[in-house]
Amino acid sequence: MTTTSPPPTSVPTAAPRTTGLPASLGAASLGADATQGARPTYVVRTLGCQMNVHDSEHMAGMLEAAGYAPATADDAAASRADVVVINTCAVRENAASRLYGNLGHLASVKAARPGMQIAVGGCLAQKDRAGIVERAPWVDVVFGTHNLDALPVLLERSRHNAEAQVEIAESLQVFPSTLPTRRESVYAGWVSISVGCNNTCTFCIVPHLRGKERDRRPGEILAEVEALVAGGAIEVTLLGQNVNSYGVEFGDRGAFAKLLRAVGAVPGLERVRFTSPHPAAFTDDVIAAMAETPTVMPQLHMPLQSGSDRVLRAMRRSYRSEKFLGILDRVRAAMPDAAITTDVIVGFPGETEEDFAETLRVVEASRFTSAFTFQYSPRPGTAAADLPDQLPKAVVQERYERLVALQEAVSTRENERQVGRVVEVLVAEGSGRKDGATHRVTGRAADNRLVHLATPLAVQAGLAGDDSTGLDPRARPDVHDDLPRPGDLVTVRVTHAAPHHLVADSSLAGGPYAVRRTRSGDAWAARERARAGLEEDGHGHGHGGGAAAAGGPVVLPMPSLRRP
Repeated sequence: MTTTSPPPTSVPTAAPRTTGLPASLGAASLGADATQGARPTYVVRTLGCQMNVHDSEHMAGMLEAAGYAPATADDAAASRADVVVINTCAVRENAASRLYGNLGHLASVKAARPGMQIAVGGCLAQKDRAGIVERAPWVDVVFGTHNLDALPVLLERSRHNAEAQVEIAESLQVFPSTLPTRRESVYAGWVSISVGCNNTCTFCIVPHLRGKERDRRPGEILAEVEALVAGGAIEVTLLGQNVNSYGVEFGDRGAFAKLLRAVGAVPGLERVRFTSPHPAAFTDDVIAAMAETPTVMPQLHMPLQSGSDRVLRAMRRSYRSEKFLGILDRVRAAMPDAAITTDVIVGFPGETEEDFAETLRVVEASRFTSAFTFQYSPRPGTAAADLPDQLPKAVVQERYERLVALQEAVSTRENERQVGRVVEVLVAEGSGRKDGATHRVTGRAADNRLVHLATPLAVQAGLAGDDSTGLDPRARPDVHDDLPRPGDLVTVRVTHAAPHHLVADSSLAGGPYAVRRTRSGDAWAARERARAGLEEDGHGHGHGGGAAAAGGPVVLPMPSLRRP
């Protein structure tokens, strides 16, 4: 049994369970483990898109505000935590398999860890509701996309009542961006400008699970961006299911272009990105805003889905292939160096070989830097799931392999054009698989291409160094000027291209190599030193930044409107 709302209510859906924490330990007063005197720990696992990643940051922020602490990396990898939250996706057919595979593993972990709680949120939770607890009765909490704010309360209620709690709201209760946020990165951040979607694509279940589009006011968005920059960030990505329809709710169809210009003008912000637009609503004022705002990066993700006009019509995608190609032409006319990526679905019901040939034609003509390619999978609750002429798996697989081969060739060709160019790379916290062996660091160019860059021989030993505190050598106060930290910017020349990345080894041959220290790099180093216990919480950033989030990623409270 599930709930109806508004307002939502909780329904116990499983047999009583025992807990290792006292029932009096409320969500607002969590501060000590029942036996060891430590704060209870949590892990949030994310399955799905960028919107889910950002939602997970809100879940983590709420848990920390309620008194939980993030599990260590080793404990998180082994699911050794007092609370494990799985933030689910429902877009692909294998979404349920991924969820229940995770839950099956957690069942044995929970059996050996009294008091552990498991919560499931996100799109699949919104869709399957109490069915999750019926199938996996060891789950303690199920909550949906519209009531993220309920997570800490539901955990406490489940603990107190010793029963599973399922709470699903049918409409947005609290705009997620007003919730506490634990940012995973100090140098880049997601900023949601809208939630939900008003489109009716026949293959997509997102509007059903996330509801109609709701737009944030520009002042709220700018306040959040300014707070991120004050915390050290130099890059933000504006998020929405359909960003270029932003403003329709409050009657301004030109609002997204205006917002791009306003965000791009925030002092201290160096890179602005957005995802994802819709070709039907993509207008020339947005192209102009991108081209005329130096901080808006020359990168565009433009979902194609199919190159066949007949299939696009069946998908209820209100554009045709020539309009799509025309958008790309205008983008490249305004920004010749723009890198354009896309989404393509293969094997939509009724797709013929002629339809698929049209997709191959448009993909080749589009010169995408990369593409997210998918085999169509019917999603219950979507119009396309009931269409006739569902294609045999073997046919879809064969077409998919041809599409991937074509896009690999296109990506290789487009990346080879970058060889010899000088690019500025924002160094990332993660690394490539071979970075340790090759003494490279990894980051993103302005156009969002992945770049592995070699550091000069004189500083390569610094990448491998370590000390008794476990501190990353790049976070040391005396770090070499030529050793970039995550958040720093490095100017290099591209020396090699592959389908999915670039290599820039110019520093090894006397070519361009220049590190620009940033507030973001300072913020990252301060955070790492705090984690190692070498600095007190609240250590200030350099270069005019705000206070560092010591001991963990940045936690932002509810943003406030700017006042004149």
